[in-house]
Formats: sequence, structure tokens, C-alpha cells
Amino acid sequence: MSRTVKISNGITLLLLGLFFLTSLPVPAQNMELFEKGNALYNAKDYQGALEQYRKISDNGVHSAELYFNMGNAYYKLNQIAPSILYYEKALLLDPDDKDIEVNLSYARNMTIDDIEEMPQTGVSKLVNGVIGQLSYQSWTRAAIITMFLFVGFFIAYYFAYTQGRKRLLFAVGSAWMLLSVLSLLFAFQQRRIERENNPAIVFAEETTVMAEPNLGSDEVFRLHEGTKVFILDTMSDWKKIRLADGKVGWLPEDELRKVKDFIKK
Repeated sequence: MSRTVKISNGITLLLLGLFFLTSLPVPAQNMELFEKGNALYNAKDYQGALEQYRKISDNGVHSAELYFNMGNAYYKLNQIAPSILYYEKALLLDPDDKDIEVNLSYARNMTIDDIEEMPQTGVSKLVNGVIGQLSYQSWTRAAIITMFLFVGFFIAYYFAYTQGRKRLLFAVGSAWMLLSVLSLLFAFQQRRIERENNPAIVFAEETTVMAEPNLGSDEVFRLHEGTKVFILDTMSDWKKIRLADGKVGWLPEDELRKVKDFIKK
């Protein structure tokens, strides 16, 4: 199917395709809104296009295609922070889409803050890659299942008569015990990763990051609109945030927009 049509500055508008056709819970109404939004976009009425796209979002539809087009429209309106927000939402729903990655890179190039991501060591990258294969809940279930298997083999070991069978059951039971402990450790680590992987975009043109959640504390550093941060904690109307380079501080809640706000936990 036809996926994209190129427009003047290299930004691409995702056309209505078969995937989007089948992904909408209220196909007729949302399809009409999406087509109207695309028509307005192609007519360079980007604000009008956004109004149609927002109606689809208000209907409870969360689609990479929808958010991609919203990001494009905001980019055309030179509203960088919202464009990055919706590109990030689109990429969250479709991590392998190269068009989204390219357009997101265009938008990021318009931001002021240049933040280098902290490099991971080879071992850390490998371990996190393994842990990331399962969710916190899945690792917890794995820990419980392997613990039950350990208990079963321990009981069998206790009632075994021959030394050869006891040695075999002890070895297998110990392996299940080790896997249970590892699964539990991985579950805690994945839980920490999931809690810290709560991205948000700075919407203030310029904001001061404070050492503590109050305006009377010391200034740590400054950020500008469009910068991506990760929310670590909440206190009253403040958010504790971390940058990709590891810096930490507090920002007023109303200066941020969460990327995952449409995901139910």
C-alpha cells in the first residue's frame, strides 16, 4: 500500500492506509475525520488538520499514524515541543517506523539543549537487554513458577531412595532455585527501569530546574522547550526529573507533558 507522500521540507505525511483502516474502533466516523484532516493538511491548513486529528484522539483512538500526522502538523506550525511530543507518542506505538524516527530527528534539531546520553558498558547493556525481554509482571511470574518447581524437586529429593537419584534431583532443584532468585532480581530491576522510563517533554520556552521541589531552592540547571526528560517522582505540583546524561532536579508539573499519558497502568 502507499505509505507516504513527500512534502517540501522533507517532512512526510502518512497517508490513510489499510493498517489505520482496521485500527480504528469507530471506523466510519474516525475515517472521515482522518481524511478531512489529511485534506486540510495538504491544503496547508495545519491548525484545521489538528482540530480533526484531536477529535479522533478524543474518541479514544491512539494510533502511531494519527500521532505521526499530529507531529507533522505541529512541526509545520513551528511548535516544536508539541511536534516532539507526538512524534515520541507515535514512536512508542511503532518503534520500528523509520519515517517517525527521521521526522523526530528533524524536530530535535530545532531544540536548544544538547544533552548527551550516558553510555552503557557492554555488560550493563547485555544485562539490561536480557531483563528487557520480559515485563516486571512476567519476571515475577517466572520467579514464582521456578520456586514451585524448586519445592517440587526438593520434595522428590527428600523421598528419593537411591544416591544417584538424590544427586540428580538436588542438582536440578538447585538450578530451579537459582533461576527463581535470578528471576526475582530481574523483576526488581525491570520494575525500577519501568518506573524511571516515564518520558516527558518540556513545554516551557525556558525553565529553571531546582535542587528541591520549591522555588526557594538552588538552581541546578536550565532547560528549554522540546527537551526530553524522564519523570522519577512527584511531590505536590512538582516532578523530579532525570536527563539522558544523568542530571537530576525538580520542575513544576505544568511545564511538562507526559509521553505515556494515554497508557493505562
